Amino acid sequence: MHIKAENLTKSFGGTVILDQLTMEVKSGEHVALVGRNGCGKTTLLSLLAGIESPDNGRIIQAKDSKIGYLHQIPAYPHHLVKDVLLEAFNELIGIERRMKELELQMATDASDRILSRYGGLQETFMELGGYEMESKITSIANGLGITHFFQHEFEALSGGEKTKVMLGQILLKNPDILLLDEPTNHLDLSAIEWLEQHIRQFPGTVVLVSHDRQFMNRVVDKVIELEDGQCWLSHGNYDAFLLNREAKLEQQFSEYKEQQKKIKKIKEAIRRLRQWANESSPPNPDLFRKAKSMEKMLARIEVVKKPKKEKAMNLRLEASERSGKEVVLIEQLSHRYALQQPMIFEDISLSVYWQDRLAIVGNNGTGKSTLLKMILNQVVPSEGRIRIGSNVTIGYLAQQFDTLNDELRLIDAFREELSMSEPDARHVLAQFLFYGYDVFKKVKDLSGGEKMRLRLAQLMQQNINLLILDEPTNHLDIESREVLEDTLESFEGTIIAVSHDRYFLQKLFTKIAWIDQQKMTIHDGDFEFAHRKQVEE
Repeated sequence: MHIKAENLTKSFGGTVILDQLTMEVKSGEHVALVGRNGCGKTTLLSLLAGIESPDNGRIIQAKDSKIGYLHQIPAYPHHLVKDVLLEAFNELIGIERRMKELELQMATDASDRILSRYGGLQETFMELGGYEMESKITSIANGLGITHFFQHEFEALSGGEKTKVMLGQILLKNPDILLLDEPTNHLDLSAIEWLEQHIRQFPGTVVLVSHDRQFMNRVVDKVIELEDGQCWLSHGNYDAFLLNREAKLEQQFSEYKEQQKKIKKIKEAIRRLRQWANESSPPNPDLFRKAKSMEKMLARIEVVKKPKKEKAMNLRLEASERSGKEVVLIEQLSHRYALQQPMIFEDISLSVYWQDRLAIVGNNGTGKSTLLKMILNQVVPSEGRIRIGSNVTIGYLAQQFDTLNDELRLIDAFREELSMSEPDARHVLAQFLFYGYDVFKKVKDLSGGEKMRLRLAQLMQQNINLLILDEPTNHLDIESREVLEDTLESFEGTIIAVSHDRYFLQKLFTKIAWIDQQKMTIHDGDFEFAHRKQVEE
């Protein structure tokens, strides 16, 4: 046993998040924690890491085990990125410093005592991998795509860039237990694939929280679902978990229905006994006793809870009248952000036709979102042109919702572009899981997922036949992603999307435009086919 949670209880503001929860992760196991947003996944990681303390219960872990957990970004004033990564080797750097001090002493005093001390330090330095520090840093920095940040001030990086650097530092520390909260956030496709490979080869214990279903399929051998403060274990990867959960729910429904039949029969028998006892003349005490005995038996029955199906978003997206056959035509497009900067892509051409399902993929910085903004006429290309076909009406889901007024109430932001009464608006918003006073929250107080749901709600009310989506699954929990996928599958118009979500890409898209090294390659096929072709080329 490597790490165990025993009878954990944790509450916030009077709400019980974890309730007498017990789980165990053995040495070397790779486990995913899944469940709806707010079910306690991140709280459980913090408890396992010792960052937070439980109200009741305890965490047991193997003696002397070293935990790696990225829970918040520490401040590193006046540190370069390379220095932040070197922090992972503090012990080795201390040994190296002492060795250099001894080297200076040996220039004037090469006594046996100093030579012996130096030899001992050198041996320890070698055993701990001191001469491999640079190669390890280079390997992990290349994998995460942060090598070009080495000489940048850490504090000048964006939040996503800092997260990647801190993930690199944790991996360099080579802990016994890795606790990862959404590790693929902010990573592009090649970095995600590298991290998958790294974790698959990692010999220690891994507990991770992720909304990336493909990532979980590739790296975990167990899935633990959190629900109502309790946990349920499924063996295998995420796809196996889906099958096991469906079988579990069917069994629970079957047990619930059988017990309800039994309870109904007992209640009916009690009713009849009481009726017969009362109708007897004089009233029959034996029948009353039998009824009383059956009531006691009924009270002792441990009632099987009816399995509850969580409410999902109710999305329906209908295309307006069809556009012309040619929806978007891109001709010999090249672009650079400024005159002295290199091209981000060069001489790319692309035709998008009615009902195409086109995904634009590539690493960060290859210009995917910029290309979408050019199609929307928000950015003018340096060279080439883009032509929008006849009768095309566009709906756009941006990665950042800068267009939303932070001070507006949610319901007012929803109605801003729509002619709709408040009661009708509340009815629509309820389909997107905004109930009661939720609709009066200010936009600035909404989570990323809530903003995404609000924008989707607006899109569903508009007459569109071309959907342009920029990372649409960001901030959505898995259930919401699945509802979005089902909705897009039934959409009869044209879809152009940028995404790093490989599960989403594989499920929906049949044409892939891959941008790499300033060039675009078009693959007529699904994402896995396109990926295979890119690797071959």
